[in-house]
Amino acid sequence: MIYELTDDETAALRSFADGIYTIIGRAQGRAQRYEARRQEIEELNFAAALKEKREREQMEKVFADDPNGADGDGGEFLKFTEEEISKMPKQFRKIFRAEGHSVHYRKRTNGRYTCSYEIRYAKKPYNNPPITASGTTLDEAKARFLAKLHDYVPQDETAPTVPRDFDGFASFWFENFHKRKVSELVYKQGLARYNTYVKPRFGKRQIKDVISTEIQKLLDELADRHRLEEDVYSMLNQIFTCAVKHGLVKLNPLGMCFHQNGERESGVAISIADERRLLSAYEGKVEQTVLAIMLYTGLRPCEYPTAVIEGDFIKAMNKKRKGKKVEYKRIPITPMLRPYIVGITQIPPMNMKTLDKRIKAILPQHKPYDMRTTFETRCDQCKIDDRVIGLFMGNSIGKGKKEGNSKLKKAYTDTDDADYLKYLYEEGQKLKY
Repeated sequence: MIYELTDDETAALRSFADGIYTIIGRAQGRAQRYEARRQEIEELNFAAALKEKREREQMEKVFADDPNGADGDGGEFLKFTEEEISKMPKQFRKIFRAEGHSVHYRKRTNGRYTCSYEIRYAKKPYNNPPITASGTTLDEAKARFLAKLHDYVPQDETAPTVPRDFDGFASFWFENFHKRKVSELVYKQGLARYNTYVKPRFGKRQIKDVISTEIQKLLDELADRHRLEEDVYSMLNQIFTCAVKHGLVKLNPLGMCFHQNGERESGVAISIADERRLLSAYEGKVEQTVLAIMLYTGLRPCEYPTAVIEGDFIKAMNKKRKGKKVEYKRIPITPMLRPYIVGITQIPPMNMKTLDKRIKAILPQHKPYDMRTTFETRCDQCKIDDRVIGLFMGNSIGKGKKEGNSKLKKAYTDTDDADYLKYLYEEGQKLKY
């Protein structure tokens, strides 16, 4: 179908087309002007950068030719008046007087119409960090520079830095923090676990690059060894918490990890029949004495090497005190123990691994720690006060939480108190079965 336009319609279309062409032309003109302006700005910036480079090279040449900082032509050095120098800290007065009352400055172009001035002093020992100040005028920059002199604190180049690699930071944590809180044995055990399970996995990495999924994979691999997994989790958690506090990482990746927080396996009490069978098996041997002491004092295996005979008591270091606090506990020589230490003045030494083998040879299902559980069970069966049992075991105030027994409150403040020791001894004599 063909439509014929009238003359008026044709004229209207031509007028509309002319308008379109005009708009396009104006847009093209603006684009050309913008491009020309951009090139002009680039040329100005390039010229300014080139000028600044030449000025910097000239200043460096002046410093090389005149290391004492004498005045130069062209305003590269700024003079201080004697009055201004008198306002400086004492250590700077002599320096600026010796250097001709001058300091290096430079003019910075911030745009086409604005500029600023920077004053800088970076001669040793004031180069770490250098002393700098700036202002829109030289007087303003000078005033700020004088203020900076009063606040200046040089950085100690010998100050220790915090490592950023995982192995370096882990060693930093072990030596500076963990070592202060735990015994030497616990420290060595933790370091051994780190070197065996953690260092091969993350040691060469930056600490900030170790992520939750990698840690989770390690924990999953240790899942069938609950105690080990718990120890590794605790170690990593403390390392990353320390890293957060030192600003090396923002968040602790352990917060996204899962681990088996199961109850630790406790000891199992030995029956009276098995207890007698164990002691009889080593009759007349040093093992019998050691087993009797362990059975009738409740000492932890790690506490046994510290035990001594002191009058009517066995005295040993309490190994479950935090912060390396040294405390001792006293367990009375009970009717059950006395027959086995007649004539003995010193506790015989014994390696706990060897003792474990001796126990398993007679009672395969038991271990040295079970004797501690046995002692607590027998004390309870013999009606010894719960709080006294707790003191024998090495707890803070015993199993009970009741107030009122002043003798028990002296447990870790005055262990030589006669009334307190008498009370403990009388309670210990109940252990007879």
